[in-house]
Amino acid sequence: MTRILMVCLGNICRSPLAHGILQSKLSENHFYVDSAGTAAYHIGKKPDYRSVEVAKKYNLDISKQKARQFKARDFDSFDYIFAMDQSNYSNIISLARDNRDIGKVKLFLEDNTSIINKNVPDPYYGDDDGFERVYTLIETTCELIAQKLLSNTG
Repeated sequence: MTRILMVCLGNICRSPLAHGILQSKLSENHFYVDSAGTAAYHIGKKPDYRSVEVAKKYNLDISKQKARQFKARDFDSFDYIFAMDQSNYSNIISLARDNRDIGKVKLFLEDNTSIINKNVPDPYYGDDDGFERVYTLIETTCELIAQKLLSNTG
């Protein structure tokens, strides 16, 4: 089974959306998707209500997810670790124990060649439109990631 982890700062906005979207595109028999945050701000809490609402608009239910903090042991549990932005990428890499750990981590938008800025914007302090824009960006990129994962396993 291929295991994928989506990581943002608090694990309540971007990574829960990426978790839910990618999970909807992959077979649960062959892929496990989870999410985490590099900070401990929201451990045990549900995703931000605006992330839940925008996901619901597209027939995805992410309301059962619970925020957790990224730990070094996640390197042992996951094959791919996607960071939503450069700051979180750096935070994850700082916990890496060796080059094998580092090799599992990449920026979420890295393979999306239509995007120049490789940081998924954090919509937390913005308005609801920010969540819609972030959803669209994440959905497009999850489609690319799913295609790549499926071509690697099939």
